[in-house]
Amino acid sequence: MGNKYAIGVDYGTESGRAVLVDLSDGTELADHVTPYPHNVIDEQLPESGVKLDMDWALQHPADYITVLKQSIPAVLKLSGIDPADVIGLGIDFTACTMLPVDAKGVPLCFDSELKDQPHSWLKLWKHHAAQDEASLLNEIAEQRGEVFLPRYGGKISSEWMIAKIWQILNEAPHIYERTDLFLEATDWVIAQMTGNTVRNSCTAGYKSIWHKQDGYPSKDFFKALDPRLEHLTDTKLRGEVLPLGTKAGGLTEAMAALTGLKAGTAVAVGNVDAHAAVPAVGVVTPGKLVMAMGTSICHMLLGDHEKQVEGMCGVVEDGIIPGYMGYEAGQSAVGDIFAWYVEQAVPAYVHEAAASDHISVHEWLERQASAYLPGQSGLLALDWWNGNRSVLVDTDLTGLLVGCTLLTKPEEIYRALLESTAFGTRKIVDAFHDNGVEVQELYACGGLPQKNKLLMQIYADVTNREIKIAASKQTPALGAAMFGAVAAGSANGGYDTIVEAAQQMARIREETFKPIQANVEVYEKLYQEYSKLHDYFGRGANDVMKRLKAIKEELK
Repeated sequence: MGNKYAIGVDYGTESGRAVLVDLSDGTELADHVTPYPHNVIDEQLPESGVKLDMDWALQHPADYITVLKQSIPAVLKLSGIDPADVIGLGIDFTACTMLPVDAKGVPLCFDSELKDQPHSWLKLWKHHAAQDEASLLNEIAEQRGEVFLPRYGGKISSEWMIAKIWQILNEAPHIYERTDLFLEATDWVIAQMTGNTVRNSCTAGYKSIWHKQDGYPSKDFFKALDPRLEHLTDTKLRGEVLPLGTKAGGLTEAMAALTGLKAGTAVAVGNVDAHAAVPAVGVVTPGKLVMAMGTSICHMLLGDHEKQVEGMCGVVEDGIIPGYMGYEAGQSAVGDIFAWYVEQAVPAYVHEAAASDHISVHEWLERQASAYLPGQSGLLALDWWNGNRSVLVDTDLTGLLVGCTLLTKPEEIYRALLESTAFGTRKIVDAFHDNGVEVQELYACGGLPQKNKLLMQIYADVTNREIKIAASKQTPALGAAMFGAVAAGSANGGYDTIVEAAQQMARIREETFKPIQANVEVYEKLYQEYSKLHDYFGRGANDVMKRLKAIKEELK
């Protein structure tokens, strides 16, 4: 029969990447990146130049098809394999990235009458202009005692589907009227590939307030938001919601011609980027927390039962691995904080020293900071440079650094910032663990674990748990390919479940990070101090951060 392969396509914020994977052992034979021709549209619309307001972030849906057209033929060519041996295809996406389409599934921004109107375009995950709608939604849901609210840590985000739909209704009712369906971009791309429009349980559950047992919130709730939204879920959010790994359909003739694959190739339902990474590191059972670490961190964990956990971003049945509850939490800035420090606050001599050693400033700071013992700098920081996602769910919180003296060095501050993000993760681990969702060990994937060993050792010491690292640099794409193999099924050379696929294809590095007991003891003391600052500034005892922000806003 010969070897069989799957392709995973990982749609990020600025580019899409295809990875071709051997199904026998998960070896990645080829990968190719296509930058989006229009990138992020956050200042003005293409062609017309219509200016966008603050906090807008749009994208051009055609760019996603360009990724398929360029990157899939490229990986086929690089690997030299026969396209007939590619039996499955899966994709993952940033979310909630949503768009309005007409009755034929065509994005409204492709309509010559509507393309000059911002609300006809696709809203990227980081479109934050629906905050007013999100705040009001949360207020009404809380007043009504809606059962869904605790599943999302008490707050629905402005980044998610319902707030974005409501913004369109409020600001461009005619666009709302013209919309046949509001779709996640991941579901729209799958529809382009297969000709079938289906929704996936991951984005529906985490981003659209859908629940496997209860469905969407009631019509009464939507009517309480706005009478015009009463029938939203029956009309513009209608459609079957399928578990991850389900086959959405086969590749159409037109898509086969575009990509160089065979028509009828199995295509899995869409997925979210971070969630696709979980099976790719071999996590298919409870007790293991997966951290997708980059500019921010997404923390994912499986459980057998639905529990309420403070500040979680969601708990969704079949949301990560079919058959389990998938829990998600997050930190809104991690790598971003280290980047801010290097770009905005490091003295010139550090840049010069790094240049003369032919290493990056990050590497230079990491090397210097590694010479210190935990607690030796006398510094402690709160990791709220971009607000707090979990457990406080408060975007108005800001950063804090305590303990500086006239002798404080840049590498000491850098180390304190690394430690602060580890303490933030410990808060999340404790919240899960203390609410009956066990966390025995940690797994890490993404850009940071590959680059910064000191950071990973600090995380192991602060959480007092062993950390295993993904072997793949393209973990979400590998996971997407695995779901593609499941969509194909064992009869075609794939797998029947994601658990079987993970047993054969998931890969982690041999090197792990184990807690160093002497460090664990010191970090326990520092964590107690972090917790006091966390609660004092984050739970209302002292709202100085918000007052400073208010004064700043007044003076704009």
